[in-house]
Amino acid sequence: MSSFPFSSLASLAAITDSALWPLVGIPTLIFLALAIDVTLGTVRIILVARGHRNVAPLVGFVEILAWLVALSQVMQHLDRPLSYLMFAAGFATGTYVGMWLESKLALGLVALRVIATSDATELIEALKAANMGVTSLAARGVQGRVRLLFTVIRRKELARAMELVRTIQPKAFVSVSDVRSASEGYLPGGYGIGGIGAGLRFWERRKGK
Repeated sequence: MSSFPFSSLASLAAITDSALWPLVGIPTLIFLALAIDVTLGTVRIILVARGHRNVAPLVGFVEILAWLVALSQVMQHLDRPLSYLMFAAGFATGTYVGMWLESKLALGLVALRVIATSDATELIEALKAANMGVTSLAARGVQGRVRLLFTVIRRKELARAMELVRTIQPKAFVSVSDVRSASEGYLPGGYGIGGIGAGLRFWERRKGK
């Protein structure tokens, strides 16, 4: 059992000393390192924009380590055009993966505003049934009386809310904006930050104590 770390190091050394390592291993390492770097960079910027500034530095720490790995390998192999191509490919891939990951995590809160030109009772009840708090106001628009609905929900619930609005009030005017912070009021499940996990929600609650 004690020889396991040494055997692993020996295997790693054998791989890096092989003839294929400069041709395949280093370009692959550059690609993966930069893809990770840009992916984390995209997530970090989104975290800062959404107000999660305690988590962003941790993401940035790993991000810069990955960037240093990629850059060091490129600088050591300036005579290999493939290094430049893999650097660019890693950047493009990281950008795409970062955007995809953000959409899956659905970080933060959004404010949904609906201006209905007809009776909005059915829509209000549908949103309430979906466990979304709704504030309703009577207003007047260009064409007469309207009903203004306002709700703050988690980003991952936006698609469901939009489906309800388009089904019940297909002609309603809808606008959506980001919410940096929210307190009090009706926020199902607490503040939360979408799919990033209970650990970060606990972090946010500890910060507020």
